[in-house]
Amino acid sequence: METNTILVIGANGQLGTELTTELRAIYGSANVIASDIQAPRKAPLPNEPFEQLDVMNAEKLAKIVDQYNITEIYMLAAILSAKGEQNPIFAWDLNMQSLLNVLEVARQKKLSKIYWPSSIAVFGPNSPVDNTPQDCVMDPNTVYGISKLAGERWCAYYHEKYGVDVRSLRYPGLIGYKSLPGGGTTDYAVDIFHKALNGEDFECYLREDSYLPMMYMPDAIKATIDLMQAPADKISVRSSYNLGALSFTPKDIYEVIKKQHPDFKITYNVDYRQKIADTWPNSIDDSQAQKDWNWKPAYTLEDMVEDILEKLPEYEF
Repeated sequence: METNTILVIGANGQLGTELTTELRAIYGSANVIASDIQAPRKAPLPNEPFEQLDVMNAEKLAKIVDQYNITEIYMLAAILSAKGEQNPIFAWDLNMQSLLNVLEVARQKKLSKIYWPSSIAVFGPNSPVDNTPQDCVMDPNTVYGISKLAGERWCAYYHEKYGVDVRSLRYPGLIGYKSLPGGGTTDYAVDIFHKALNGEDFECYLREDSYLPMMYMPDAIKATIDLMQAPADKISVRSSYNLGALSFTPKDIYEVIKKQHPDFKITYNVDYRQKIADTWPNSIDDSQAQKDWNWKPAYTLEDMVEDILEKLPEYEF
């Protein structure tokens, strides 16, 4: 396997926490430099390098790239959908400028690969909702979705104009247990497990029938690494690949959890996040990812619920 020196930006987040761990298992801890605007919750071990980085600081970013001879960057920092609606100008500035800073350092220093996540938020009210295709009408009406769609075009532009090997996935709602929710519209599907295990009732901010594409974090991590390890000539999409796994409603996941926690109760108090969810697809056509780099999810809804209920109590926050 080729030797890579990887910088993960946003390593303390929901995705970054687990992706950094898996990358270190593959490439060696010393070869994966974690970074985030905040210091990590637990002090890193001596062989787990960490740099405090505001990715909006292009000069500091370039310095870290030179210091560690970085060859790949995973750029995960972003303001997510629900938080983005509370401060749209800040969300746009952060989501756009952070990506441009990374693309520019990749161009200038000729880095081998860049990863940047997009989202199903790129779709909008006029996108097909069932089996949403790779290419279709995209008219997002949240600042998060708008920034992700613009980011996709910047990724494709830097590949076409400058030869930057940038790769991306349109994540559905991601569900994990190793970090707390980060401000997304689908966060309910993370928080619901904490409430069930704590013996608390759960109040959901989406309707019980809000059917949305979701994915368990181990599948998201596998998809990300599989994409990045695929030969460049197999990558036919340079904007962002559709990625599918599960689709379910709050009622669906509640009913599965309730099988193990019969006294668990749910109520619904719909808020502004429902309007965001209403513009997103029901299910995703990811046939291009299947064709190009053999994407296939491993977890069903039942598998995911069983795994989280077993492992979450042992995880310390």
